[in-house]
Amino acid sequence: MEKAVKVLIDGATSDLTFSYLVPEGMSVTPGQRVRIRLRNRPAVGTIISLEKVDTATLSYSLKPIEGVVSEDAFLTPGLIELANWISSFYLAPVETVMRTMLPKPSRGEHEKRKKEKTAALVTGYEAKTAAHRISKKQREVIEFLEVNGLTALAVMISAQGLSRSSIKSLEDKGLVEIEERIVQRDPLSNVEYVANEALELNSEQKEVLEEVLEAGRKISRGEKPKPILLYGVTGSGKTEVYLQAIQDTIREGKGAIVLVPEISLTPQTADRFKQRFAAIQDQVAILHSNLSEGERHDEWRKVLEQKARIVIGARSAIFSPIKNLGLIVVDEEHENSYKQDIVPRYQARDIAVVRAHLEKCPVLLASATPSLESWNNTLTGKYDLATMSKRVDDQKMPLIRIIDMRLEGKKTKSGPTILSTKLRQSMEQRLEDGEQTILFLNRRGFARNILCPECGYVANCRHCATTMTFHRGEDRLICHICGFSQLPPRKCPECSSKSIVNAGFGTERVEEILQKVFVDARITRVDTDSMRKKNQLRDTLNDFRAKKIDILLGTQMIAKGLHFPNVTLVGILNADVGLHIPDFRAGERTFQLLTQVAGRAGRGELEGEVVVQTYTPHHPSIQHARHHDFEGFAEQELQMRKQFGHPPFQRMVLVTVRSVHQERAEFSLKTLHARLKRGLPEGMGLTDPLPSPLVKSHDQWRYQVILKGLNPRRMTEHIRTVMKDLTFPSDVIVTFDVDPYSMG
Repeated sequence: MEKAVKVLIDGATSDLTFSYLVPEGMSVTPGQRVRIRLRNRPAVGTIISLEKVDTATLSYSLKPIEGVVSEDAFLTPGLIELANWISSFYLAPVETVMRTMLPKPSRGEHEKRKKEKTAALVTGYEAKTAAHRISKKQREVIEFLEVNGLTALAVMISAQGLSRSSIKSLEDKGLVEIEERIVQRDPLSNVEYVANEALELNSEQKEVLEEVLEAGRKISRGEKPKPILLYGVTGSGKTEVYLQAIQDTIREGKGAIVLVPEISLTPQTADRFKQRFAAIQDQVAILHSNLSEGERHDEWRKVLEQKARIVIGARSAIFSPIKNLGLIVVDEEHENSYKQDIVPRYQARDIAVVRAHLEKCPVLLASATPSLESWNNTLTGKYDLATMSKRVDDQKMPLIRIIDMRLEGKKTKSGPTILSTKLRQSMEQRLEDGEQTILFLNRRGFARNILCPECGYVANCRHCATTMTFHRGEDRLICHICGFSQLPPRKCPECSSKSIVNAGFGTERVEEILQKVFVDARITRVDTDSMRKKNQLRDTLNDFRAKKIDILLGTQMIAKGLHFPNVTLVGILNADVGLHIPDFRAGERTFQLLTQVAGRAGRGELEGEVVVQTYTPHHPSIQHARHHDFEGFAEQELQMRKQFGHPPFQRMVLVTVRSVHQERAEFSLKTLHARLKRGLPEGMGLTDPLPSPLVKSHDQWRYQVILKGLNPRRMTEHIRTVMKDLTFPSDVIVTFDVDPYSMG
């Protein structure tokens, strides 16, 4: 019997697995990346298992492994098992899943790591100098290295002005040694952190912390604790509970993963963790898409090499290769950004629960507005519920005022009202008192679209079935779906009228109005258009915390998780954005967003106030948010969901067919629909084939059906069986989204 391995070959859509012999003297392990040959061509793959083979009984010969990409196993056994689970559940090739788990610089034939040349004096250089003639410039190099020791050549030459030729001459004389070393790129290398101590917990925080620690003790006793849902109002001190739970985890020699939904939350969350763990801050790794590829890879490397035991990041951080995992925390677990919208279409919150189960560690899901799926899991006993109903230090929840913009609109005839009288007066008072204001509008740009009042022309994207947004700063019409842009017309393309107007408003227009109304105020806009430079968002939030900004205007980048004690007023300029769309989750999303944004107010010693501007003031989502009544909202919404068979009472698989040819997309979906309907298992439902709500995107026409049932596994098995016997034209793409978050 000879040593062999099963290798999953890299490939965009394939799941090719072949056996290869392990050459004598080579040591390999599952999760390691190796170089092999496939049909006499060089290829790269991942070892997924070890095996023994009797080559004498084989009718073919096995090829040997040609080499390893790295001595390290990039994927832990737990991650390999998790990849197989994701592949099966979300109908995605396992190779695609494994590629998702690895940063780009680790996926090729050679791991791409940053290297630099360094110089250092050789041992015994003093005695050797007597045998050589040392010039003045060479003496400067020696004196510098005597003081500073090992130094990068680039630093010596550019920053210190030392001569490259002098360094080379000293190397030739055997006085200086030049070697190449791997450089660790640290995204927070220029930030200094001062250690802070753990805070005194109140009774509710202590109960939650004890429940998390008890879950860990249950696991050590061989029991299986349930996932814990922490329902804690905004400002109740959830982060302090995470910090102290992780401190306990680190003391036991284990690692922890903290997921946050928005990149904007990562800097502030990372800062709090770096300060708390200042003594071991190199053990905190940051992973999110705002990092460069190199920084992200080096942070991931810190985890792989077990130098970092705490990982903070967005959804893909759940795949961090931490060994001996002791705790997973999912902050703002309700957030839709945890759902990936490309293959594999996984939900990071659910993957956190699965990984915790596979690797036997506690998982804590936390939110002030839990998802109805998680909340229902507590009602059915699948999850344990922990509650924190009070703000820390007995701070009051902010007072929420609802402004009916239909009445405000009657006061003016100059177009849509952006700032109500109440909101403007409240902002003026805050400026007088030296307090800060956050204004929220989940729509960027200057105007939602441009239209002609004469003939009704609206500027639509030529590639998508949606209007284009006017951005005045760039003087462009931009499609927020595909990114296509064009110059705005100066007259109507249809009737040549010059009375073309801007309709609706976005953050860019609001900023312009604020600068006119509050002339002396320091105003900053935060959205993806204004925060394009690296670390610009971090710097802006730091300036706001330092009270260098009076009014912070932004999109959902500033809607949640941020803690600014001097903010006493939050204004929600249009609570109806996203409320009236064809999606059964629209009301839930609106309630969550309003509650989260409102929670930014009154987090210090001063009481907070929230002004909500809306054209539908009596909508249940708005009224329940006004009274901070999550449980009342959840009860009403769950009754409606149960009546119509929506999640969490039935599971869904969204099947979408898209093609650049409309007829081909529609016909292919009808064919697939007929096959799915044939032999549909009992207890499942299938909608009629229909155009997607966004029927055209990126030049592709989109049609969809929805499969509904109680058991997602049975639905995916049915789909897999049907797809075995079906082929589609090369320009037709079929996608499956299990537990979809967006129905568009």
